[in-house]
Amino acid sequence: MKTRILLFALASSLSLFTSCGSEGDSPSAPPYSDLVGISSSEFLSSNSLELSSSSSESWISSNSVSSASEVFESSSSSLDSMPMLSSHSESSLTSSSSSAVVFVLSSSSSLASSSSREMLSSSENFSSALESSSSFWRYSNGEYILGADISRFQEYEAAGISLYDTDGKEKSIFEILRNHGFNYIRLKTFVAPQAPYGYAASGCDVANAYGNFPFAGKDSLISYAKRVKEAGFGLLVDIHYSDNWADPGKQHVPYPWRNITNADEMADSVYAYTYDLISSLQAAGALPDMVQVGNEITNGMIRHMPSSDCWGSDTVALSLSVNGGMGTSQGVQNTAKYLKSGFAAVKAVSSSIVTMAHIESPQNTSTVEWWLKSMVQNQGVNFDVMGFSAYESYSHGNPSTWKSLIQNLSKTYSGMKFVIAEFNGGNSDGSYDYDDARYETLDAMKNTGASLGAFFWEPASGGAWGESMFEWGSMTLAAKGKDFAEFDAFVKKWGLL
Repeated sequence: MKTRILLFALASSLSLFTSCGSEGDSPSAPPYSDLVGISSSEFLSSNSLELSSSSSESWISSNSVSSASEVFESSSSSLDSMPMLSSHSESSLTSSSSSAVVFVLSSSSSLASSSSREMLSSSENFSSALESSSSFWRYSNGEYILGADISRFQEYEAAGISLYDTDGKEKSIFEILRNHGFNYIRLKTFVAPQAPYGYAASGCDVANAYGNFPFAGKDSLISYAKRVKEAGFGLLVDIHYSDNWADPGKQHVPYPWRNITNADEMADSVYAYTYDLISSLQAAGALPDMVQVGNEITNGMIRHMPSSDCWGSDTVALSLSVNGGMGTSQGVQNTAKYLKSGFAAVKAVSSSIVTMAHIESPQNTSTVEWWLKSMVQNQGVNFDVMGFSAYESYSHGNPSTWKSLIQNLSKTYSGMKFVIAEFNGGNSDGSYDYDDARYETLDAMKNTGASLGAFFWEPASGGAWGESMFEWGSMTLAAKGKDFAEFDAFVKKWGLL
């Protein structure tokens, strides 16, 4: 096994929901007071844990917004100095293609075994060995991506929930993930999450469970992204271009943009918001390594208006002049404009940032090919990585399906790279059969030349997409050794230490 030389010092202080590939579901963890599990005292007694106090973070509460301008002002800093995208500059975007970033996947000898769980005597032993070798570590471009979307852990922390690794010791989520070989973090963000029908709006699930703080908004993202980078991880920012979950069934226009009546002005708003967000992250020392423009946009982006509740159960279609629905030629053109604006804004901040488009249902090869042809070949949209939501429980196929899809697509789009942006491995609602599906997903991507890796979706959330990797207690989250063993085995096989 090749041992990686670790070059950078891990920052000194490690302290301590996101889009799932659901067909219209809005995933959410229950309020911690309603969680079913062993009590905190039972958990501590059974594991003989030594508790360490953790400093609490003071959360800034925001007043509810009353106007579009108020939301925009609260989510953006001064835009006077940014290079603005003119409503008539689409042609320049079409012609200015960004060259795809070429990644070299690290190689190492493999360890043969009939079952991934047989590779290790225990998850705890592997975790301890990896932890001892991680004193000086930082993700480097080109490494295989073993990622996780941990957006909701900021909320859990704010609620005072303590986390424990498979060895029974209390640790931050960053320590736990690094101890099991993870090297990349994905964080979601919304435009104005406290706006009416937003993710953190008063009366919605997040505010009810975790308090009146704009989780997943700009300031929240910057705060958590800084800690991701300080912990040495690669950072993927997932921009929903909505105030709440954007998924196949709904793509709500953000509150500050709801009076816009033409696609050029909407594209300019996409550019201005994206540029402000990414440049603010850069100024805070948390420049993303990768940025995802849009979330699960197979059917198009920015195409609905919320009308009744926080979960988008009664959406209303936007007018055709701004609607990005892919069912019409105008909608295809609109989505292309929005994507071009978002990608251009990211590259204007830093050409080194990798750009990603993101769709779901990778089992539908013809749909994936149609989408890419529509955007890339016909509309001239340029980006570096194509990402997929890939859930077996949603009939999205299996690791073999995804590997075959990527291998075939790479023949047509030779400069493009691919990633599984979301997966769980569960094959039915709220369950996982421990059939090595998670290991096989990682291994299939490692064995596919055009693939960069995969991101596990929200390790502590369970739902229609599969099962949580953590056991919920009264005020605790305990990593399950049986779940993390598959990741440990994959890391050991490929020497990703």
